[in-house]
Amino acid sequence: MNEAATSVEVIRVQSGREATQAVDRLAVEEPIEIRLDGTPLAVLMRTPGQEADLILGFAITEGIVLSPHEVASVEDLGDGDRYRLVLAEGVKVDPEQFRRNAYTTSSCGVCGKASIDAVRIAARPLPTGPELTVEDLLALPSRLARAQPTFEATGGLHAAALFSPDGELLAAAEDVGRHNATDKAIGALARQKWPLGEVILMVSGRISFEIAQKAAVAGIPVVAGVSAASSLAVELATEMGMTVAGFVRDRGLVIYAGWQRLGQEFGQPTA
Repeated sequence: MNEAATSVEVIRVQSGREATQAVDRLAVEEPIEIRLDGTPLAVLMRTPGQEADLILGFAITEGIVLSPHEVASVEDLGDGDRYRLVLAEGVKVDPEQFRRNAYTTSSCGVCGKASIDAVRIAARPLPTGPELTVEDLLALPSRLARAQPTFEATGGLHAAALFSPDGELLAAAEDVGRHNATDKAIGALARQKWPLGEVILMVSGRISFEIAQKAAVAGIPVVAGVSAASSLAVELATEMGMTVAGFVRDRGLVIYAGWQRLGQEFGQPTA
């Protein structure tokens, strides 16, 4: 089985410029090819592990399928880096509609898309809830950190987790790509329940457009992150009625969109 981390020999230079030989742990980054029946759809750069969750989540958040029930299985083609998405009986999808012209790196979730509009059309109606407090969101980063064993060993992975409104961890994943970690977490939870309902997506880094887009397509109403949101992520969240909160750490946060889900705590914000 492929591991999420590997050991390499390094030269470590510390204070005083003293150089010593050491063994370090690195996050593994490897390609995975996703096929729909016999047609290649995409090649993702990802961290090994949770391949079936990754591919199911990818199929949902890219709008390839409308629900996990439209997927019959995810099949390993035998070498651990090529997988086939098998649709349920009666489900028809044109592979060329979703086929990407270039591989997707670990830092890019929408490479090969013809336009931004192409990733907006499959978004699901979002739940009006949940009602949250600032404290609800501030409790999530430490809970996410406890679900990051490979990051603890390497310092080199993103993480994503889905929480219930009361803070229960529902699904979590790590990956070199934050969009892959998001797909893995969504795929894992989608196996258990669908629609996902009033859940919170917490990510370990910035909230980019592809993170907001994947949340919208999966019907996730709240996205939180420990870093900033991008302008396009906020634009999409505002359009879709999604709550986006960034810099969720220490004792504060920034609400970029959808403040109404937390508004009952402090009312109308002052200028």
